[in-house]
Amino acid sequence: MKLGETLRNQTPLYTRVLMYLLMMVLIISVFPREGKFKYEFRKGKPWMHENLVAPFDFAILKNPEEVERERAAVKKAALPYYRLDTTIKSTKQHFLIQQLNQVYPVNQENELLNNQNRTIHQVAMALSDTIFEKGIISLASASKVPGHQDQIIVIRHNTAIRKSLENVMTIPQSFEYINKQLKVNQLDGDEKLVKILENLPEPNLLYDADFSKRDLEEQLSEISGTRGMVQAGEKVISQGEVVNNESFMILESLRRDYESQLGESSRFAFILAGQILLVAISISVLIFFLYFFRRDVFEDSKRTSLILLLIFMMIGSTSLLLRSNPNYIYVVPICLVPIIMRVFFDSRLALYVHIITIILIGFMVPNGFEFVFLQFIAGIISIFSVVNFQRRSQFVFSAMMVFLVYSLVYIGNFLIQEGSVQGMQTGKFVMFGASAFLILLAYPLIYIFEKTFGYVTDVTLLELSDTNTGLLRELARRAPGTFQHSLQVANLAEEVIQVIGGNPRLVRAGALYHDVGKIEMPIYFIENQVTGFNPHSELTYEESAAIITSHVIRGIKKAKKSRIPDQIIDFIRTHHGTRKTEYFYQLQKRDYPDEEIDESVFTYHGPIPFNKETCVLMMADSVEAASRSLVKPDEEKISALVEKVIDGQAQAGQFDNAAITLKDITLAKKILKNQLMHIYHIRVEYPG
Repeated sequence: MKLGETLRNQTPLYTRVLMYLLMMVLIISVFPREGKFKYEFRKGKPWMHENLVAPFDFAILKNPEEVERERAAVKKAALPYYRLDTTIKSTKQHFLIQQLNQVYPVNQENELLNNQNRTIHQVAMALSDTIFEKGIISLASASKVPGHQDQIIVIRHNTAIRKSLENVMTIPQSFEYINKQLKVNQLDGDEKLVKILENLPEPNLLYDADFSKRDLEEQLSEISGTRGMVQAGEKVISQGEVVNNESFMILESLRRDYESQLGESSRFAFILAGQILLVAISISVLIFFLYFFRRDVFEDSKRTSLILLLIFMMIGSTSLLLRSNPNYIYVVPICLVPIIMRVFFDSRLALYVHIITIILIGFMVPNGFEFVFLQFIAGIISIFSVVNFQRRSQFVFSAMMVFLVYSLVYIGNFLIQEGSVQGMQTGKFVMFGASAFLILLAYPLIYIFEKTFGYVTDVTLLELSDTNTGLLRELARRAPGTFQHSLQVANLAEEVIQVIGGNPRLVRAGALYHDVGKIEMPIYFIENQVTGFNPHSELTYEESAAIITSHVIRGIKKAKKSRIPDQIIDFIRTHHGTRKTEYFYQLQKRDYPDEEIDESVFTYHGPIPFNKETCVLMMADSVEAASRSLVKPDEEKISALVEKVIDGQAQAGQFDNAAITLKDITLAKKILKNQLMHIYHIRVEYPG
C-alpha cells in the first residue's frame, strides 16, 4: 500500500460503504416511478416476440411529425384579433361638430345659407359615421395579418365578429373615400371643409396581441395527441411482422400506457424493488472493478467521490429532462463522463465508468438499446480524442467528433428502420449539436474538480512546468545553480519514468519544484557558491546540517503559499526520504568521536517515497548531485557511482513503501548511467 496516499486519502471501510449506499439511494430517487415495457422493438425490424394482444383499451398516439403538421396548420389559419375603440368615434365627432358650427353656423338670418350649412353638416357626419363604423386600421397594425389571410376578428363590446379586410379601411383609404363622397356631393371645391375632414380619420381598430396569443394557444392545446383506439383483446402485431410507421406508433402508445399504469398500480413496491436490485448490481460491479483492478482509487475517498458524482450528475440530468420533455433526451452531454474521467484517470477506468453510467440511464430512457449503443460508440471516440490531453482546445475537437458520431449512428439507424432518407428529423441533429456544444463544459468542470478534489491534469502539469513563471522563475533568479540542477534532474527522471512506466509530466513537474526551499538561503548550497566562499566554514556541523535539512520544510511552506498542488509538494517532502546529511554527519563523527551525536539533527524528516515517480526523483536527484563530484568522469566511474547511490537508498529502505520492482530499479540504473555520461560538471565530493 502506498504510504503517502494512505496518509492523505484512505478512509475507513464503513465510510466508503456509506458513500456507495448514499449514491444508490440518490440514483434510485431520480429514477422515474414507472415500470418497464417488457418488449424491445425497433422501427424497420421484425417483431421477434409472440403475437401481441392489447391487454387493455388504449389510444393511439400520433407521431411527432403529424402533431407538428397540425400545429403548423392551426398557426397558419389563426386570425388576429382587433378591438373596436368606440371612444375614438365619439371624440372625433364631438370635435368635428365644434369645427362645423364654427365655420358653417346654421343660425344665420340668411335661410339659404343655413340650408347649405346644414347640408355640409349632414354630409360630414355621414362620412364620419361610415368610416368609423367600417373601422380604420393602421398600416403597421395591418401588417399583423398573415399574407395568406384576408380576414380579421373584430371585438366590439365583448362580441367577436369575423370581418373581411375589404370591409375595413386604412388611413389612405379613408381619405380616398372622403374625397370621393365630397365630389359626389359637389363639395370637393370647399377647401375649408376638406381641411376639416383631413383631421377626421384615426385608427379605431387596435390589435389585441394578448387576446390573439391566448386564442392561438387555446387552439393549439385542443390538438389531440391521439387518433383512434385499440380495444382490449385486439391484436396489436404478429410475430415476424415488420414494425412499420403505423405499428411502431401503436406499440409506442401501448408501451407508454403500460408503463404509466404500472407506476400507478399496487405493483409499485415490486417496481421499486426491481430498480433497487438493478442499481445495486450496477454499482456493485463498479465497486468490484475498483477493488480488484484499481485499489488505489477504491481506497481514495476523493477519487471515489468524483466518480460517483459524475455518474449521478448524468443520471440526474437525464431524469430531469425525461420528466420535462423526453423528446430532448439526446441533448444531455453524456460524453462528459468519459472525457472528464480520462483527463483525471486512465482510458480503461474512463470506459468502464461510462459503460456503468449508460447502462443505468438505459433503464430509464425509451428505446434503451439504441440509446446505449449510440452513447457507447460516442464515449469510445471521446476517450480517444483526449488520450494525449495537452491543450484545453482539444475539447473543441472532442465535441466535433461526438457530434459526427451521433449523426452517423443516427443516420445508420434511420436507414435500417425506414429504408429511405425521407422523413429524417433535422431536429435530431440540432440536439446532437447542442449535446456536443455542452461537452465544452468539461473545461470549467475540470477546473472545479481540480480545486475541489485536489487533482492535477496533464494541462495543469504543463502549466506548472513553465520555467518563466511563479516559483520556478524566482528559483532561476535567486538560486541559478539549484535551478540548473533541477532541470537536469527533471530530464533524468522523465527519461526513466518513460521506460519503467508512470506519469512523465508529473515527475518532471515534481523534479522542477523539489528544491524550491533553497530559494530562502541559496548560498548555503554548494551549487550556488560561485565566489569560492563557503558560509558553512563559520558554522558548526550541526548548524550546517540543520540548514541543509530545513530546505525541505521551507520548500513545502513556500509551495503551499504559492498554491502548488499536493501531488507536486509530495516530491518536495520525499526527495530525501529519511536519509542523513552524510557529509556533515561523518565530519561530526570524525572530529568529535567522544561526543554522543543527536542523529535527528542530521536526518531528513521524510516521509520516504510512496510511488514510482517519487522514487525515481530520489534516484535522479542523488546521482545527478553525486556525479558532479567525479573527477574526469568515465563510464566505469559513473556506473559505480549509480550502483553505489541507488543500492544505498534501497538498503536504507527508502523504496519500501512504493510499488516499484527490482526490474524497475535495474532499468532506472541503466538509463541514469547512459544519461549521466553526458554530464561533466565538476563538483566537490558531497555524498548524499
